[in-house]
Amino acid sequence: MSKMAQSVAVLGAPFSRGQKRRGVEHGPKVIRDAGLIERLSSLDYSVHDFGDLNFHHLEKDEPYMDVKFPRSVGGANKMLSGAVSRAIGAGHTLVMLGGDHSLAVGSVGGHAQQCPDLCVIWVDAHADINTPMTSPSGNLHGQPVAFMLKELQDKMPDIPGFSWTKPFLSSRDLVYIGLRDVDPGEYHILKDLGIQYFTMRDIDRLGIQRVMEVTLDHLLARKQRPIHLSFDIDAFDPSLAPATGTPVNGGLTYREGIYITEEIHNTGLLSVMDLVEVNPVLGANPEAVETTASLAVDVIASSLGQTREGAHASIDSINSAKNDTEQLCL
Repeated sequence: MSKMAQSVAVLGAPFSRGQKRRGVEHGPKVIRDAGLIERLSSLDYSVHDFGDLNFHHLEKDEPYMDVKFPRSVGGANKMLSGAVSRAIGAGHTLVMLGGDHSLAVGSVGGHAQQCPDLCVIWVDAHADINTPMTSPSGNLHGQPVAFMLKELQDKMPDIPGFSWTKPFLSSRDLVYIGLRDVDPGEYHILKDLGIQYFTMRDIDRLGIQRVMEVTLDHLLARKQRPIHLSFDIDAFDPSLAPATGTPVNGGLTYREGIYITEEIHNTGLLSVMDLVEVNPVLGANPEAVETTASLAVDVIASSLGQTREGAHASIDSINSAKNDTEQLCL
């Protein structure tokens, strides 16, 4: 299958109010500084860097039902949703650089405006499916999926800042990969709604190849449709991605993470990807930040067709090189 679009748009969302640790708003900058645009250009895409969104800072944003910064998070997601929708409408494949994972409400929501039949692959140590009632922390980066799911509509109170969005995703159109830190309320929701998920134990048991086979079969067997990949860098083991806000031991290896993204690319159906939760302030030293940011670049590049075999030169360029060599040999 061909790439969904030959042009890739990159959009930064420097936002941190979905959680309590400052620094994740610098994620887009460090990922770009690690060479993202150059890497994507080398894959023969036409790359459009749309820069960073400029979020309005609200001075007063009181908690609502223990939900922290609801108006800031809601407003940022509304702005992001419009930007994502426009980029997809213009025919780009989009890479959204976070920022924290609360941004998925706007990213997946904006994508769904253009592609209502999309499906979501959520690669993360956490399920991010708490409702305001089940959330132990009140941080919205642990709740974005609850805002998307139609089946949770009656469990969701009207949170200030979110009146613009309505649930748009069915639970059968979502698969989780990499879970290893799930709250009790989230576990109940996952089981109750019959959501397909793979914990790290499942990956140990089945192997990543089988996990991806089942994932793609679950989402695409009925029909081919656009994929939204929402990738939290904390899905990886903290030894590989130390500069992140909620690290959990026992995560994906480098090879497992890259295999996931290669298989998604091979469907030809990736339409939007989020890469979130890179926090340079939490790196113990500059090397930790660099390691995490360059892993983010590898994940994005691999989702967009970078292979471990190396670049595939076109047959024409191989033939012309061969002819040049033959000329030299005459």
